[in-house]
Amino acid sequence: MTGPREACGVFGVFAPGEDVARLTFFGLYALQHRGQESAGIATSDGERISLHRRMGLVSSAFTEEDLRDLRGHIAVGHTRYSTTGSSVPVNAGPFVVAEAGEAIAVSHNGNLVNGEDLRRELLDAGIRLESTTDTEALAWTILRARGGTWPERIRQAMERLVGAYSLAILTRESLIAVRDPLGIRPLCLGRLDTGWVVASETCALATIGAEFVREVDPGEIIVIGEHGVASYPAPELAPEQAMCVFEFIYFARPDSAIMGQRLHVVRQRMGAELWREHPADADLVVPLPDSAVPAAIGYSLASGIPYAEALIKNRYIGRTFIQPDQRLREQGVKLKFNALPEVLEGKRVVLVDDTIVRGTTSRPIVELLKQNGAREVHMRVHSPPIRWPCHLGVDMATREELIAAHLSVEEIGQAIGADSIGYLSLEGLFRAIGLPADRFCAACLTGRYPVPIPPEHFQRRLGRRVEPVVARS
Repeated sequence: MTGPREACGVFGVFAPGEDVARLTFFGLYALQHRGQESAGIATSDGERISLHRRMGLVSSAFTEEDLRDLRGHIAVGHTRYSTTGSSVPVNAGPFVVAEAGEAIAVSHNGNLVNGEDLRRELLDAGIRLESTTDTEALAWTILRARGGTWPERIRQAMERLVGAYSLAILTRESLIAVRDPLGIRPLCLGRLDTGWVVASETCALATIGAEFVREVDPGEIIVIGEHGVASYPAPELAPEQAMCVFEFIYFARPDSAIMGQRLHVVRQRMGAELWREHPADADLVVPLPDSAVPAAIGYSLASGIPYAEALIKNRYIGRTFIQPDQRLREQGVKLKFNALPEVLEGKRVVLVDDTIVRGTTSRPIVELLKQNGAREVHMRVHSPPIRWPCHLGVDMATREELIAAHLSVEEIGQAIGADSIGYLSLEGLFRAIGLPADRFCAACLTGRYPVPIPPEHFQRRLGRRVEPVVARS
């Protein structure tokens, strides 16, 4: 419910003889959940790079004519949710930058904590930047890096990039996939009969009929061209990986697999762990649709309490830029959810949600259930409390806005009007994931960041409160 929002989805394809723009369109469609503000595709025919990008959903950003004009056998695509730079057309991806007869297009999922430093250096060097995003600065840093080959130049640029970045890069002759040394954001490699695909999630591979090959390793550069696939592993493995744990909790589609784990199954295990840690004497387990459904199923199976759908989500109300009038605005969550009184009447309900960020919509949801007949509402959250902002590509709000940064769990329950409340513990979360905690970034839960955060960047995200940067050792 108004949970953390992801930054972007990236997609790329190298497939001579295929309609790569159309394949990319459907790949982005599968990644729409990762960003709904803008979408774009760049293609190359070996000589010329073409670009089309537009505000809005993938379905409205392209026409048949747009796709026909995107000619070539290589493509990269991007669907965006902004965390750096405002939501305006010039910030839509992919970004095409060109200098001295060379050009690249870059799709980026993540966030650079030193993006402002890179922008200042480029401006001082006389580079005219058109956007306010870190992606444009990242693209120029790669284009202007030294080296005889693209892998050499990208590796040299990576020494300057601090933060999260999973990249799909298009040159005139090749498709390149890059993942930051900590592996903060996901990126995978797939195979078509006629070529190769890279994508943020495996669900995008399945959508276009590509076979999953493997994940791009942290720090790895993969170059795909007419001579096949070449891998350039990181010269030194980072002492720790730092995959964002919220990819497992919330961001990635449940039919995707990351680090060998199918997320629907992992989230069911989170629900089962949540029952073991916070049982409830109740009649129904109800998910907040759609992201909490797997965990609610897991809670129901572990507890024996029947699962029921009692909240119906209007899946399109959040996809309009037309603002409601005051009367509709006062309806609040009723614009987005309707309750089923026949299911709720007289019942004690366990309401399962993935997160509580600000808490501003949790209370109206609890009230909606009670107004429609629920006798009790017991809130259960299948992540630990979010107490710290994210600096690595997630809109997690400032610390001033995070309800768990200022209230105890019991106080949160009182604030939202729940009869009881329980959060999954950090230990329970990693038991459910089934992988070591040191392979993940959980900074929003612990305050321990995998990279040093510049004080000014930290202060912007904290709001008015200035607190010390805590980096993982």
